[in-house]
Amino acid sequence: MDLPKALVANEGGRYVTGGTRRSARKGTGALRLALAVGALTTAAAPAAATPAAATSVGPPAAYRTAPDAQEIHGTPAATTAPPLVPSGRTATDAIAPGERKFYAVHLDSASDAYVSAVAAPRPGSTPGLRDGIDVALRRTDGTPCGPSRHRSFLAEGGAYPLADHAERLAGTSGPCAAAGAYHFVVARGDADGGDSAPVSLELTVTTRHPPATPNTTQPPGTWSSEPPPVPAGPAQAVTGGSGFSDAADVRTGTWKDTIRPGETRFYRTPVTTGRRLFAKATFGDAPGRVPYVANGVRLGLNDAARGHVTNRTDGYQGRAVAVPLAAPPPGRDTGPEGWYYLQVSLNTKAGQGRSEVVPVTLTVTTAPARSTPTARPGPRTHGAPDGTPFRTAAASPAPDGRLKAVGYAGVGTGTALLLVLGGWYLAARRPGE
Repeated sequence: MDLPKALVANEGGRYVTGGTRRSARKGTGALRLALAVGALTTAAAPAAATPAAATSVGPPAAYRTAPDAQEIHGTPAATTAPPLVPSGRTATDAIAPGERKFYAVHLDSASDAYVSAVAAPRPGSTPGLRDGIDVALRRTDGTPCGPSRHRSFLAEGGAYPLADHAERLAGTSGPCAAAGAYHFVVARGDADGGDSAPVSLELTVTTRHPPATPNTTQPPGTWSSEPPPVPAGPAQAVTGGSGFSDAADVRTGTWKDTIRPGETRFYRTPVTTGRRLFAKATFGDAPGRVPYVANGVRLGLNDAARGHVTNRTDGYQGRAVAVPLAAPPPGRDTGPEGWYYLQVSLNTKAGQGRSEVVPVTLTVTTAPARSTPTARPGPRTHGAPDGTPFRTAAASPAPDGRLKAVGYAGVGTGTALLLVLGGWYLAARRPGE
């Protein structure tokens, strides 16, 4: 149908008027007819799905690499290792079971450097029990800059993206303090009967100027684990990303999302020096009957340089379960400050072949890092990551002289009694009696 000149359709399908008022009045009859025909056509056409309905079913979303990532190919020999892109850029590759790949990195002597790798298996894959990745930083002569870091995939359909980094801290003694060329090494474990397909790699180099005053943190276990109060206010809707590059921003508060079996959702939240991050993911009820799935739900955390911080899992049987975590404050020995990345995962087996979404609520808050005060001798209370206290036996104080005397006397009396009883027993067993 030819619409009047006064009626123009924009990109969104809405009609706006243009031209003169006179032409608009002349086209009133045609406009009414056009609208009537449009209404009839709309009524006859099938209704469009709402966004909520469109996302309630479907395959799980795979890991999404950075859109501007540069594809490179690591080599099995260090002498031909390709250079990684400069700090702030991302590279991609793939690695098969049993492979080891080398990448060249040039570091200065004044910056802290973190070289990271993300290994992302396809959703629902079943890797072997010994499958995973190792990352390490070495000098060109093979001397390690520090111990390698190992991360394992979860088996039985629970594979999810793994990430960790190798680091070189400036101003510290060691074989890698000098500026120059280094090698970043990524090795993958054996398939061992699991999925033997290559997994994608996402590689980054992050450099930071070290603080003027070192902000080293205290040893693990000395930080108070009592979480702050739950943030007030209703839960806000959020859609988690599918990778580090598109992680959704979440701040202190409560957030609600949905997740399909086999998916991992990514969120990021700022954490500064001197503060601790507390988070909790509560997975809601799943539709239908779900058998118990070990490691069915997960809440993971990586620091601002994608280094592994903590990983918490729990069983899931289709009913609500909460997974809490607490992180140490940022520091040179715990990871740099900045955006920390939370990951929420749901095991493929929780879907029993279905792809309906499961509601998930994420609670995020930070609090000043507090040292645990020195306690007097006796039973000491420690906090679990969710703040629930549990008790451990404390070391007993050394006994004084009086206690020693009492103890020795007790042992002597007991020994004498046993001798008397033994004599009676032997006398009772004499022949002829």
